[in-house]
Amino acid sequence: MRLVSVAATQMSCTTNIDENIANAERLVRQAAAQGAQIILLQELFETPYFCQKEKADYYVYATELEENKAINHFQAIAKELKVVLPISFYEKKNYARYNSVAVIDTDGKVLGKYRKSHIPDGPGYEEKFYFNPGDTGFKVWQTRYGKIGIGICWDQWYPEAARAMALMGAEILFYPTAIGSEPHDSSIDSKDHWQMCMLGHAAANVMPVVASNRIGVERDDDSEITFYGSSFIAGPQGNKLAEAGRSEETVLVATFDLDELETQRIEWGIFRDRRPDLYKVITSYDGEIKL
Repeated sequence: MRLVSVAATQMSCTTNIDENIANAERLVRQAAAQGAQIILLQELFETPYFCQKEKADYYVYATELEENKAINHFQAIAKELKVVLPISFYEKKNYARYNSVAVIDTDGKVLGKYRKSHIPDGPGYEEKFYFNPGDTGFKVWQTRYGKIGIGICWDQWYPEAARAMALMGAEILFYPTAIGSEPHDSSIDSKDHWQMCMLGHAAANVMPVVASNRIGVERDDDSEITFYGSSFIAGPQGNKLAEAGRSEETVLVATFDLDELETQRIEWGIFRDRRPDLYKVITSYDGEIKL
């Protein structure tokens, strides 16, 4: 039996980086006090979601991993509380910029980083202006409490990403997120669709999924997004075990037996019965296999 408790958190963000980090620490401490061992914070929590508009002024938010204020801060917190913390940050590397996550283990050391693979581009979510496509490939990390895989926001819409991490041995999938209303059409509400995609990842891989979204209304010139929260923890059958509201600061905690889940995955046969020899079409853009 390998029991592990995980947490999803959600909060609003301001233009004050130190204030955002302090609020995130408060949620991490609340989660740890409830027994959480792996605690997820939302995407790019150091700042407002600056991708609503294409503004070169926001490039200054990017830092190298070793210099990032949140990562340096939470290395000490992870070591103190003996928790695992995936930390989302805007990464600078020479002239490249990435939407990245650094994984901090319980000794305060950074195990590595993942750079967001799928970069969206649409009204209010102008990420291609700020981020290079990630070049790390999908990643999993052996932490003190289990082997985890992490995708970032738009990655969560792709079943290929979840399956790739599962095939690499992930035992739990984590998705830090920033999603809400569509500035060009306020009638669109993607909350249920957003959750359903990730519930499918949980069910298809017999694997828990943890998603953390932000809350609050953020404005930039004539653009406005209401982030709809609804962070959740899903069980291995795609069942929602815990869900936050749309607007409340929240900490969610759930516990899983990783040994039991491994047995279920093997017993169910979904990995045994795979036919990778038939899946080559997935590597194409247009559905044709090139010889």
